[in-house]
This record gives sequence, C-alpha cells and structure tokens, in this order.
Amino acid sequence: MTENTVTPSKKLSKKEARKLVYEKFASALAEYKTGVKEKKFDTNLKKASKLFAADIAKAISKQRQKLQKPAKIKAVKNTSIPHQENTNEAVV
Repeated sequence: MTENTVTPSKKLSKKEARKLVYEKFASALAEYKTGVKEKKFDTNLKKASKLFAADIAKAISKQRQKLQKPAKIKAVKNTSIPHQENTNEAVV
C-alpha cells in the first residue's frame, strides 16, 4: 500500500498536495463515478484537487513561517510615574 500521510518536517509542495487530495477525493466520491462519464469525472477531480492543494500548501507555509519567527517583545508602558494633572492652572 502507498502511504498517504506526509511527515510534518517535510515541506509539502503543491504537486504532492494535489496528488494526495486527488486520491482522497477519488476514494470518497467513487460511488458517484458511475453516474458521470469517467473522463469528465477525472477532469473535475483534477480541477478541484488543484484548487484545494494550492490553499493547503499556502496554509502550511504560513504555519511554518509563524513557527520560525521569534516572538516580538512589546514595549511596556511605565505606570510607576504619577501623572500631573492640570499643571498649567494658576495657584490663587
């Protein structure tokens, strides 16, 4: 049997993702294949798998970029100094 899972450390290309999606769609929609011509069924599966694979590859690359970027340090506002209110008023 062929292994359909991809290891997380390996970069998933669009082509590999398209093949995986095509195989899963074909197995899931096998019962509907009899109602449609085989060539039309295959072309529609290829189109759908291409669209899904492009989005999947983008999402995976975004996740990897987020993991590789270090966390940004936010500036903390110093609240220990009390604010002086209305210092412009004249003292009577």
